[in-house]
Amino acid sequence: MIQEKIVNQVTIPTERMHLRPLRRSDEGLLSLYFGDIRVASQTRAIPHPLPPGASAAFIDRSLQSDRKEDVWAMDGTEAGLAELLGIVTLQRLSPERSEIGYWVAPAFWNAGYASEAVVGLLEANPQNVRTVFAEVFQSNPVSARVLSNAGFDYIGDAEAFSVAQNTMVSTWTYLRRLTA
Repeated sequence: MIQEKIVNQVTIPTERMHLRPLRRSDEGLLSLYFGDIRVASQTRAIPHPLPPGASAAFIDRSLQSDRKEDVWAMDGTEAGLAELLGIVTLQRLSPERSEIGYWVAPAFWNAGYASEAVVGLLEANPQNVRTVFAEVFQSNPVSARVLSNAGFDYIGDAEAFSVAQNTMVSTWTYLRRLTA
């Protein structure tokens, strides 16, 4: 009998999806999406080509009680959509600050899923933080629009290393205050 580890992480409903903790059954779709250069090249940490076991290791890390990042699957099954549309994450930076990250599988681009997930996560504020930061590659203005539309303010340019691109990439940095 295979047992799923119980993760102390809330499920967050939005209009067309539920943001839920990852589960081991997500591994196949994660591998498919992680292995897509269009997804990997717009992240800091997903390598390309994807090494064997990378998706399983990502799921394992997301299920740890001492994890550094909360990971939610964008699950659209209740609305007749795909079981895994993408991922949204919150990494705690301090007791009052977190950083949000997200990606949507290419088959579901330009349908508003990233915006819906980001807004839903901010409204739920599951880590009970006052400030949320975000960073997007300057080559991805669509992700920048997601943040602007979710009420983030642009605060400056920076650089981040992309494993898939094997280089430093120019980024735009954003901030959203959740409480006064």
